[in-house]
Amino acid sequence: MAAPDGGAGVGAFVRAERSPYRGAGQRHDFLPLYLYEGKHAYLHSHSVGLKFGEVLTEPRFDVFLRYRFEGFPYDQIPESIAGMAKRDGGIDAGASAQIGGDWGIAFVEGLHDVSAASHGTELRLGYRFPWRSGRLWLRPHAFVGYRDARLNDYYYGVRPDEATPFRPAYTAHAGMTAEVGLYAAYNLTERWRLIAGLTFTRWPSTVRDSPITEVGTQRQLTIGAMYDITPEHEAWPEGRPLILRAYHGDSSDCNVAQIAELRCTTTHTKDRTGITGFDIGRPFIERLNGWPLDIAGFLGLIRHYEAGFQQDFWQLNAYFKAYYYGFPWAERVRTRVGLGVGLSYAQRIPLMEVRDLADRGRNTSKLLEVLDPTVDVSVGDLIGVRSLRETYIGLGVSHRSGIFGSSQLLGNVNGGSNYIYTYLETTF
Repeated sequence: MAAPDGGAGVGAFVRAERSPYRGAGQRHDFLPLYLYEGKHAYLHSHSVGLKFGEVLTEPRFDVFLRYRFEGFPYDQIPESIAGMAKRDGGIDAGASAQIGGDWGIAFVEGLHDVSAASHGTELRLGYRFPWRSGRLWLRPHAFVGYRDARLNDYYYGVRPDEATPFRPAYTAHAGMTAEVGLYAAYNLTERWRLIAGLTFTRWPSTVRDSPITEVGTQRQLTIGAMYDITPEHEAWPEGRPLILRAYHGDSSDCNVAQIAELRCTTTHTKDRTGITGFDIGRPFIERLNGWPLDIAGFLGLIRHYEAGFQQDFWQLNAYFKAYYYGFPWAERVRTRVGLGVGLSYAQRIPLMEVRDLADRGRNTSKLLEVLDPTVDVSVGDLIGVRSLRETYIGLGVSHRSGIFGSSQLLGNVNGGSNYIYTYLETTF
């Protein structure tokens, strides 16, 4: 409903649900939306995958990674789970098969935790029916699922060393779950879209009987908005250009707003960590609404140098970026201001985040939001070589954060890290 093949969008959602944990009450969560739907690959904020086949004309098969929205609340821990080891939301590796027609779409999928959280497995068999009338899209769905004992016991069991007089030890077993729901999308304009969803999940009896749960049927409401950045037409008849970017930078204890305003630009003030990165991207929209504003999508790989504190490691970024270049002097020296927004996954928690977050008792997360503000100028305009006009040299900030602790997807992290870097970007 959100985007066709080749489509992309950015947006934000708010999720509200009654927590299954006793005394936890109503929970609210902020979910940033970064959507890309390619012919064989997709990114859906909380999932990334590969797909083969078109479900309405032939069987479709997917392999994917998906975030599991379960686990203890991070703030206002209720008495029912106080003192227990934290249960984190996991990352599931999955595979699915779908077949569809005018009657709807039937699907089966298998999920297995690969993040060392539950190590559990879930199997689902379900049905959904996409329907459209004018600007309105509806998609009801239903599925039944089998959750193994490791999955249920990790989230809803009580280990012997966690037992108290008011919380006896409990082992949750395998069980069947069921869900029904409805998702809807409404096109406000050609590009702005409202999206909402309402689901009801019936937990297995082995979960309902746990001393730390109190909800048998869980309700979840999601509502948000998305801006569609899908190209209206192919602006590059000979093939969409390829954007390449290489950069190197050092850690900074300045915050990202201070750096962007040039009020603080110091590096290596507390440690000598740094990064080297390489991004590859494609433009989505050229001159959005006729403005001097382009939008592109990027995948990036960063190497962290941790100055001996821990092993160096890799970080993967996926983000959309807007470039504004409508300055009065643009005909003489083309100048761009850019802002990238997306997701970042690091193999390890960077030293800056360990020092500033973990040492203060705050959550850390390998998955965080990335912001990438930049400013650059055309190399060709600077040296008078027209063939290099689409090659740029500039300054930027690689910023990881958790949106002020408001997002479960991002580990409810409040804080992050900053690296000031120089870069060279060119288009082929």
